[in-house]
Amino acid sequence: MNQEQAVKKQAIVVVSFGTSYPETLMLNIESVENRIRAAFPDYEVRRAFTSRTIIKRLAERDGVRIDNERQALERLQTEGYQEVYLQPLHIVPGAEYDKIKELVCHYAQGKEKVFEKIRLARPLLYCMGQDNHPDDYEIAIKALATQLPEADPANAVVLMGHGGMHPANAAYGILQLKLEDAGFSNVFVYTVEGFPSLSRIINKLKQKQVKKVTLMPFLLVAGDHATNDMAGEAEGSAKSQLVAAGFEVDVYFRGLGENIAIQDIYVGHLKAAILQPPHGYRDS
Repeated sequence: MNQEQAVKKQAIVVVSFGTSYPETLMLNIESVENRIRAAFPDYEVRRAFTSRTIIKRLAERDGVRIDNERQALERLQTEGYQEVYLQPLHIVPGAEYDKIKELVCHYAQGKEKVFEKIRLARPLLYCMGQDNHPDDYEIAIKALATQLPEADPANAVVLMGHGGMHPANAAYGILQLKLEDAGFSNVFVYTVEGFPSLSRIINKLKQKQVKKVTLMPFLLVAGDHATNDMAGEAEGSAKSQLVAAGFEVDVYFRGLGENIAIQDIYVGHLKAAILQPPHGYRDS
């Protein structure tokens, strides 16, 4: 190793949507960050949130300052870092991921080269096995299987994803098909803000004569959506709707960030980005 390599400053920015729940932050986001620190001891590891609302709430309520993705890169630039890698903790390449992607493109393709190297890793679900790429869905399902209850024809697991208007919402339909292909015939996916809907899942549960349902967040953190939309006592929550439909309901109240196998997926995606950029952000 020459002197230039020895003094090169390298950093990893772990970017998530964020959460205002302190315990959930520690269990789901900080745990992944620590897993990354252990895997990459020669890199400075920083935290960034994409949600401006959560950043503001934490600052006003707790006096905690967290950078957004742009501020994190500006800080690294000021501190003289030459190589920067961003690992998003988002589940699908949706609107929040696009926010990071556009920023990385700006830095990577700008006239002034701020960083010698800047690369973006992929979220949990991205590749589907084409052209010698890994199948992120199959890998995620194997990780998810470590937290699923024992299979029983009378029981089902209903996973709650976020969803939305972004075309990446299609990932949840793909995940459902991949679950079926993997033999998980009683695991169903719905989203809070997109397709598939919970009403569609309830119809399938009735067709299969399921008696008991385990609700489980397919989200990085078990935060506001898990607390209210999934497990809340209000009439419109998933739990209330399933109970009203005649099902016995259990709640698995842990975010994916607590699952060590999921943590390792993010580590693997980051390793892949460091070795070879996956999205065409190649160094000039």
